[in-house]
Amino acid sequence: MKKKVFLTRRIHSFALQELKKRYQIEVHSGKIPIPQTKLRSKIKEIDGLICFPYDKINKETMEFAKNLKVISTYSVGFDHIDVEYAKKKKIRVGYTPGILTNATADLTFSLLLDLLRRVSEGDRIIRDGKWKVIYGAFDYVGLDLQEKTLGILGLGRIGETLAKRAKAFDMKLTYHNRKHISKTREKILGIKYVSFEELITKSDIVSIHVPHNKETNHMFDMKIFRKMKKSAFLINTSRGKVINERDLVMALKKKIIAGAGLDVFETEPIGKKNPLVKIQNVVLAPHIGSSTKETRTRMAEITIKNLNCGMNGKKPIYSVGY
Repeated sequence: MKKKVFLTRRIHSFALQELKKRYQIEVHSGKIPIPQTKLRSKIKEIDGLICFPYDKINKETMEFAKNLKVISTYSVGFDHIDVEYAKKKKIRVGYTPGILTNATADLTFSLLLDLLRRVSEGDRIIRDGKWKVIYGAFDYVGLDLQEKTLGILGLGRIGETLAKRAKAFDMKLTYHNRKHISKTREKILGIKYVSFEELITKSDIVSIHVPHNKETNHMFDMKIFRKMKKSAFLINTSRGKVINERDLVMALKKKIIAGAGLDVFETEPIGKKNPLVKIQNVVLAPHIGSSTKETRTRMAEITIKNLNCGMNGKKPIYSVGY
């Protein structure tokens, strides 16, 4: 009898076809994210699980697992999975890092460009029928990117790729990281290491590229916003909970900072009632950092490979923990 694999959401047809050749599969087609009651019911009887970053795979859920060998998440983040408990249960965990580097860096730079040149704001003006007069010398002006200081918090794969994009626009580059990169790498990228304090106080744009954990939860709050330049912009394409959203709303409304570009939020999806929607000096994207055809296809390929490895008692290609 074929082993059982459960997917919390549909993925690419080619991936489903490959899975069907090897396993008995079931794909959740109801409410997204999958309700915990249904997930706990299904996890009792499966050997493999494919999940997404909004699915909570916590200790309480994994306690129901009897035969689960592997959790393969269709994401670069894995903070939605209790990795330590999975290790105790000898459940392997696979994820998809590296693959979405270019796509996420491109989106980050798109938000940066949009903010400084006020593209989305202009689009709204036209669509709302508010462009009545040809703009003059002082009307509706944006900012040049050249010579602006971009502070990158977290110089991993995405941060480094963003630095390459920004270098082409003659921006000044600084970064703060848990560890210094090599002097050779700094020279190649044209980037300078600074303290966290200097990064937030001196940067014209701060771009966040850190994982969400106990140390980074709400690390950007009103205390930090008040230290930033009033002319500074904040960009976040990492995890929504790194920012205290309520404080950010206040900082934007009171012009404590100049604006923000956000692809991630504390609770997703957001709707019209979210106060960020009504603020003009913010550009919002619906968590689409990895959302290119090429990237999503590659993510599906790795997700399946990770699952296959775990089902065969091997370490996933990209493994977390055990």
